[in-house]
Amino acid sequence: MNFDKEFNARGLSCPLPIVKTKKALVDMTSGQVLKVISTDTGSVKDMAAFADQTGNTLLSTVEENGEFIFYMKKK
Repeated sequence: MNFDKEFNARGLSCPLPIVKTKKALVDMTSGQVLKVISTDTGSVKDMAAFADQTGNTLLSTVEENGEFIFYMKKK
């Protein structure tokens, strides 16, 4: 999937992946896609809830080798 910015949240535990994802989205424009890579298992539910609460679109969630890769489109 194409993305405009990547954020590495490996090794961060709740709530840091969400807090830092929010900060990463600040300087992006509407319609751009952020790729987030996390190792926190709780981030799967957290990213979905964050998208619902903020109006951003969670395009994809994939697990690969113990890492969770999210693609989020900024509203």
